Amino acid sequence: MSDTDWAGWQQSWDRQQEWYMPDREERFRVMLDMVEALVGPKPRVLDLACGTGSITDRLLKRFPDAVSTGVDLDPALLAIARGTFEGDGRVTFVTADLKDPEWTKELPYDTYDAVLTATALHWLHSGPLTALYGQVAGLVRDGGVFMNADHMIDTATPRINAAERAQRHARMDEEKAAGVLDWTEWWALAAKDPALAGPTARRFEIYGDHADGDMPSAGWHADTLRAAGFGEARPVWCSPSDTLLLAVK
Repeated sequence: MSDTDWAGWQQSWDRQQEWYMPDREERFRVMLDMVEALVGPKPRVLDLACGTGSITDRLLKRFPDAVSTGVDLDPALLAIARGTFEGDGRVTFVTADLKDPEWTKELPYDTYDAVLTATALHWLHSGPLTALYGQVAGLVRDGGVFMNADHMIDTATPRINAAERAQRHARMDEEKAAGVLDWTEWWALAAKDPALAGPTARRFEIYGDHADGDMPSAGWHADTLRAAGFGEARPVWCSPSDTLLLAVK
């Protein structure tokens, strides 16, 4: 595995994700701005549904004294994450299923200054997500923060939603024609890499193809987080399709 170009896989993942979200780096920047503003530059962070460790990578580049726990179930993305951060004592990765009521017992710490996640929890339907938010509230220390950057759809604005989606997909079609890898093509490439072929096969046994959950509105997320025990919750950044929602314990 030492011969695998983990940095290349990270870059490839970033490019694929940016095709869907061209403002991805902007949401990460605002997320870390809010971490610094509310809990300071040396946070203990839980990178929830961490994937390849995209948040952890940006966290440690900005805050070298931070520590991060990445938790995910995807064996292929975790392989890239572990390969990328091998030997970095600030980072721990945990394999766990967020729908398992006991998943928090796998973590190395009982509490965190910040729990951060991006473009991941839309896989969950609102029932499991409500349960997860209750668990997250138990992990965030008093005064700590939870942030979720994801697709949050306001069903009260169907014309706006349809126009935004049409424009976004038109742009994506143009970039696709220019050779950008989409989700399916990226995974097909991963399946051909000797270090990722096995983990990728296991990943599809676990998840199947990409399946979205309910994608409720930002208001639903804020209300659910307050009901779970957070004192304040509101968006701190948004695009026409996505929201970065911040909750303070």
